[in-house]
Amino acid sequence: MSALNPFTGSSSLPDHLQRGQHGEKLARRFLQRRGLKYLTRNYASVRGEIDLLFREYQTLVFVEVRTRTGEQWQSPAASVDRAKKRRLMHAAEDYLQELEVVVPYHRFDIVEVILKRNRGLVTIRHIAGAFVSETLSPQANH
Repeated sequence: MSALNPFTGSSSLPDHLQRGQHGEKLARRFLQRRGLKYLTRNYASVRGEIDLLFREYQTLVFVEVRTRTGEQWQSPAASVDRAKKRRLMHAAEDYLQELEVVVPYHRFDIVEVILKRNRGLVTIRHIAGAFVSETLSPQANH
């Protein structure tokens, strides 16, 4: 929850960060309703950040949430470029190294949240297995 500015009564976070937090909350609820078990949000290491982490059966799911108002010429998922994927994979490696159990399976999902200007929901798209890591393997969990 963001802090309120005592002078203006508004949130101290810029609009795009407020929109991102709102999108993450909507994405979390969306995935939970589809049976994924919520683990945590905003895991950060020195090498990157993961918006949401879930478990689906034996699979650890790393989720990148992309929230937009209106659908521009490019889908929100298309904004996850090679550099962003690399940061996500590095953060996932760091997360797996912190665990004290072996995770047999993992995947990287993207959730697109499209909002109206007034933050009303237009649509949510879940792209399971949006990309794969060539370097991240179950053996990296040890």
